[in-house]
Amino acid sequence: MMALCLKQVFNKDKTFRPRKKFEPGTQRFELYKKAQASLKSGLDLKAVVQLPPGESINDWIAVHVVDFFNRINLIYGTMSEFCTERSCPIMSGGLKYEYRWQDDSKYKKPTKLSAPQYMCMLMDWIEMLINNEDVFPTRIGVPFPKQFQQVCTKILTRLFRVFVHVYIHHFDSIINMGAEAHVNTCYKHFYYFIREFSLIDHRELEPLHSLLEILV
Repeated sequence: MMALCLKQVFNKDKTFRPRKKFEPGTQRFELYKKAQASLKSGLDLKAVVQLPPGESINDWIAVHVVDFFNRINLIYGTMSEFCTERSCPIMSGGLKYEYRWQDDSKYKKPTKLSAPQYMCMLMDWIEMLINNEDVFPTRIGVPFPKQFQQVCTKILTRLFRVFVHVYIHHFDSIINMGAEAHVNTCYKHFYYFIREFSLIDHRELEPLHSLLEILV
């Protein structure tokens, strides 16, 4: 089953799934373009993540959650061939941190999974949420649910664990592929964003604390 899952998940360009896109002409598409333009302009990342004047914080968070999902998905995809059942039988961040999977359907209790299995479950779960109109509404005038930011906190917390695993277990592979600068920039952007809006408990950040001292 796992082999079939991975075969379905990884396509030729090494991304997990087709990128989630914003519909042209929508408010969120315009926000996404604004965010990307700021990012490419070379502005300080601390400034890039700040909420633009007059914009909805939930729309801003939604745009970034989807964008980070796409980008982290691609990062893991580039080195997924090095992250196998054999090399990574446990989803972890070194010897001190182990991440178990839990959801509301198949895994009702925290369950030990290999890193590839965990990544597969994680990306399926996020994709389901961001495509759910009741959670991430795209129609004009449809409000965000009351628990929207809590859902985003859960998504971002789990995406952060991808960074933990990649940096601690596979960073040599990232360096060998010449992708170090790209991964570091993505991580810094992610970190400044979640810090700006207090979206992840500081205790979750502990595995990469020493990296933050170097990068940030």
